[in-house]
Amino acid sequence: MDEAIRDENVRGAMEAVKRNRGAAGIDRMKTGELESHLQAHWEKIWAKLLTGTYVPSPVRRVEIPKPSGGTRMLGIPTVVDRFIQQLLLQVLTPIYDPRFNEHN
Repeated sequence: MDEAIRDENVRGAMEAVKRNRGAAGIDRMKTGELESHLQAHWEKIWAKLLTGTYVPSPVRRVEIPKPSGGTRMLGIPTVVDRFIQQLLLQVLTPIYDPRFNEHN
């Protein structure tokens, strides 16, 4: 978790979420509001992440049409939850380095 909350990882995650945009979750917060929200609440979020007490918000459920007809359910997480997912993704996703490719 220490790697996930490093300053450069936090900046990268915030940029990724803002760049990706996306619909608002149940809290109706837009991606453009993320930075100011984190400035106001980051210490509390950070503490919950470090202690393992952070609980994601419920997702907003929407029906989207399928090309073949009918609909399917889509869950839209809050912007803060997408930010935290991105924090973890950036740390957990291995980076390809050809020096470690076993086929070389």
